Amino acid sequence: MGNEPHQSPVLAKLFNGRIHLGHALQFLLFLIGFTLGFIASLHLQSFPINLEAFSSSPSPPPPPPPPAPVENSRLSMEDAELFEKASQVPTIPESPHKPIPKVAFLFLTKGPLPLAPLWEKFFRGHEELYSIYVHPDPLYNRSVPETSVFHGKTVPSERVEWGKPSMIDAERRLLANALLDISNERFILLSDTCIPLFNFTTVYSYLINSSQAFVASYDDPRKIGRGRYNTRMGPTISISQWRKGSQWFELNRRIAFELVSDQKYYPIFRDFCHPPCYTDEHYIPTVVNILCPEQNSNRSVTWVDWSHNGPHPGRFGKEAVSGEFLDHIRFASECSYNGGNSSICFLFARKFLPNTLHALMQLPAF
Repeated sequence: MGNEPHQSPVLAKLFNGRIHLGHALQFLLFLIGFTLGFIASLHLQSFPINLEAFSSSPSPPPPPPPPAPVENSRLSMEDAELFEKASQVPTIPESPHKPIPKVAFLFLTKGPLPLAPLWEKFFRGHEELYSIYVHPDPLYNRSVPETSVFHGKTVPSERVEWGKPSMIDAERRLLANALLDISNERFILLSDTCIPLFNFTTVYSYLINSSQAFVASYDDPRKIGRGRYNTRMGPTISISQWRKGSQWFELNRRIAFELVSDQKYYPIFRDFCHPPCYTDEHYIPTVVNILCPEQNSNRSVTWVDWSHNGPHPGRFGKEAVSGEFLDHIRFASECSYNGGNSSICFLFARKFLPNTLHALMQLPAF
């Protein structure tokens, strides 16, 4: 014990003081670290970490919504595609079980059909014997009641200008849509001012049993005929082939097919027949005369009053409607039908104003 080194009281106090100071510094550092860690944890809670952002294989995007159902695929086809598709349909059904032949009624209108109730009465009870196609102005979007025979019968349309190639575009568009139904064998073009002159049975029998189509096509030497011929149409179309006639045609399936598939004559009319040349008065009469004159009766079955001079036919209001007036249109003429004579030459008439509807509905013809 006597050999241990001696420590003075001053050094002992200094040594003990350093020990207490070290503990204080350690406690202070611990307190500062704890405080900083607590603050940092609160700060990080306001910025949550998105683990998906660091994933090596991100989740795929949600699948697109299913496409809306299409009521009829041909309604979205452009004209060129529509005409091509119609041109691929046989002109005569090849199946040994031929469908019941139908008459396609093609309505070229500006908008509404003011005489629709008369047509409703005409069509009633013959649903399997006819088809209806309506080409209105594209801006006309009024709905048709579901109970109407015209409901759902509108084809995709474009604007039509009187006397312009757009008139032929609309007529070919109607024909193409109708050709897609192989059971349609006859095709009649009508306007919103047309009326039937006989009941459906008479009209159907007359058209289905006809051996020829009904297109007015004649050589008119006057200025309003040959005078509209453009020499730039030659040599494809000659002056001797040039014809004039009414646009209100009735066609068989063969001629309708020729007009829809035509890529030879239509471009010539489109480029060189402009007012005072009117395509609706010359295109179909001329093409039918060139391609199949033997299949044409060279007359129209739609009566029009051209007794007054002017570019448009006469119009009829309610005061003109009577049984005697309609009988005069029905039976006052004589024409050729299937090689014989017939007193029935016209099946339809125009132009009848909307105010004629009530009077027409009272007549017993239908």
